[in-house]
Amino acid sequence: MVEKIKTCVFISGTGSNLESIIKSSRDYIFPIKIKLIISNNINARGIKLAKKYSIPYKFFSSKNKKIFERNSLFEIKKRKIKFLCLAGFMKKLSSNFIKSFGYKIINIHPSLLPKYKGLNTYKRVLKNKEKYSGCTVHFVTPKLDSGKIILQKKVLINKNDTEKSLQRKILLQEHKLYPQSIISIFR
Repeated sequence: MVEKIKTCVFISGTGSNLESIIKSSRDYIFPIKIKLIISNNINARGIKLAKKYSIPYKFFSSKNKKIFERNSLFEIKKRKIKFLCLAGFMKKLSSNFIKSFGYKIINIHPSLLPKYKGLNTYKRVLKNKEKYSGCTVHFVTPKLDSGKIILQKKVLINKNDTEKSLQRKILLQEHKLYPQSIISIFR
């Protein structure tokens, strides 16, 4: 039996990357097992996925960042989790949280970092008439979207692309890239 790394996934929204990671984690040789899902959004679709796949989940409001992080760390340490994936988690973690967790944290971002850090990436990419965009999986550091890059996937932008069509195109690549990145970390 392959010893899988106990993992937690932080989510805020639809959970499409979460689902991609869950499906990959069901593979015998995939290096992680999701032991907990934490959401800062009670209405996140990802919570339905947690129920569907019988994965324990917690909701903590992130209105008070310190309380959110303290509660999350308590649950993570209780379950002996050693790896954290941010999958559409729309909050920045404090340097105190990152240090207290003490293990690898990764995130996926819908641009070719270091370009277009932060929010509204599709809109900014199209406004600047870029020929390419894509997605990046990177290690999380206290500085927003600035950690070491693990893997990237490039997509061609058509002149007819809208924010929605570009988002769909990039999301399809994210679903492949996130599991590939996890494999590459633990290879």
